[in-house]
Amino acid sequence: MISVSTYKKGIWAEWMAAFFLSLKGYQVLERRYRGKTGEIDLIARRKNTIVFIEVKARNSLKEGLEAVQKKAQTRITRTASIYLQKKPRFKNYDCRFDVIVIRFGFLPCHYKNCWII
Repeated sequence: MISVSTYKKGIWAEWMAAFFLSLKGYQVLERRYRGKTGEIDLIARRKNTIVFIEVKARNSLKEGLEAVQKKAQTRITRTASIYLQKKPRFKNYDCRFDVIVIRFGFLPCHYKNCWII
């Protein structure tokens, strides 16, 4: 079970990541999108690309990247596929899967194209 402080830390990290993305010119479309196959922390659009983002609050960048294991990637990919099927307006958009690692006291680190479907 996730503790209340861990939950709040995750919510804070997602808020920071969304704010960071908006400063970089992304439009955040969804926060904590839930599909029947799982949840995606953030879904954003920049120009002609839809970006599915997993946010991790960790002490180090390495820990953050390692926390997005193959099982999570598969879950996010399946949920993204369902999202795109429900949103035909994004039919001709590119899509990619990113990870943002949030560390307290540092700027967020945005890793693009972390896996390919």
